[in-house]
Amino acid sequence: MPSHARPHIVLIVADNLGWGELGCYGGGALRGAPTPRIDQLARDGLLLQNFNVESDCVPTRSALMSGRHPIRTGCLQSVPPGLPQGLTRSEITLAQLLSAAGYATAHFGKWHLGDVEGRYPSDRGFDEWYGIPRTTDESQFTSSIGFDPSVVELPCIMEGVAGEPSRQVKVYDLDARRGIDAELVERSCRFMRRQVEAARPFFLYLPLVHLHFPTLPHPDFAGRTGHGDFADAMAEMDHRVGQVLDEVQRLGIADDTLFIFCSDNGPEFRAPYRGTAGPWRGTYHTAMEGSLRVPFIARWPGRIAPGRVSNELVHVTDLFSTLAAIGGASVPTDRPIDGVDQRAFLCGETPKSAREGFLFYIKQELRAAKWRDWKLHFHWEPEVNQGQGKLESPYLFNLTRDPKEETDVLVFNTWVMGPILRMVRDFNASCREHPNTPPGEPDR
Repeated sequence: MPSHARPHIVLIVADNLGWGELGCYGGGALRGAPTPRIDQLARDGLLLQNFNVESDCVPTRSALMSGRHPIRTGCLQSVPPGLPQGLTRSEITLAQLLSAAGYATAHFGKWHLGDVEGRYPSDRGFDEWYGIPRTTDESQFTSSIGFDPSVVELPCIMEGVAGEPSRQVKVYDLDARRGIDAELVERSCRFMRRQVEAARPFFLYLPLVHLHFPTLPHPDFAGRTGHGDFADAMAEMDHRVGQVLDEVQRLGIADDTLFIFCSDNGPEFRAPYRGTAGPWRGTYHTAMEGSLRVPFIARWPGRIAPGRVSNELVHVTDLFSTLAAIGGASVPTDRPIDGVDQRAFLCGETPKSAREGFLFYIKQELRAAKWRDWKLHFHWEPEVNQGQGKLESPYLFNLTRDPKEETDVLVFNTWVMGPILRMVRDFNASCREHPNTPPGEPDR
């Protein structure tokens, strides 16, 4: 058993990493880039085959940080710089909970939950941060034909510490985009060293930039695989995760550290950075399994048995409740929290997840619902921008027998509508009792 009653927590979130990219999920060498470090991490811990997220970057990150579905918090999609976005200050973040419980907290990477004073990571529970406040494609701005900095602010890498204004460090251009993940890992390792020297538990949140477009590798990895920029970037991502793992080992805290690696949503779909969701159909920005299901690996020696693989259903909001409980914090009781505590499942005390289903919104539309082995689509969009709109009669799929969601079986299984529509009814009642925050809501 770990010696710390409260373990260190390392949470690495890859950006737009599809279910089928890593070797341990059937990709790796088949995608032109072996991923030996992440594959070993999976062998050392728990690999989830049914870990579910939101449709794209902002809603997933808000769900992780707040434990609430994005329709509740107004964090529905990415918006251009200078427009209201992100979590309002009335939301309570995972970092705030863990900080109040005595954890040192750091964010190194992509935030995407607010780009004005009061909403940066160092305003929302993190002792320090370094990274980008919005999204990675902004690194293309300064290289774009006709870019006019008089109407769009220059994208910048920023940093900040709690209690002080965040500041711009340098322009986030294509050169900076190639080098940023190396910087994030270097700062992460320095942070961990400082906390170990201070004998303080820490929460390291490391939302990497890879594999978001433009998917460009560090110069040291350019040409490494022989299969192009995307594969080179995946090889670099595997190496960066390995660097963090090596530092945890070097510091002698491996047995005292819950180490999680996951993705924020399904794969890239833009050429030439096209990703894959393996056996699942669709990409992010849809309600298909290729959007919802992403890699999730957790290692915690002495608590999580090595070599476990599970197809039990887990949702990204569960990380909020689970990590708060592991850190000795209590989740808020003055608002609905959609995440459930999955400690017993993660640690193998029960083979079953603590949840059976969830609702899936894109923006403010209920697109689908998952329950046990079933998926009910209220809208149909098998590929991005190829939707048919709201369905007069929903489509129902059994995901075990029909992983690509190709054969509607509702007419033979109308009984499944009962438990799913009860989930919808109960969620709607909760939203009436606790009104949702409108998108773009200012802080009060």
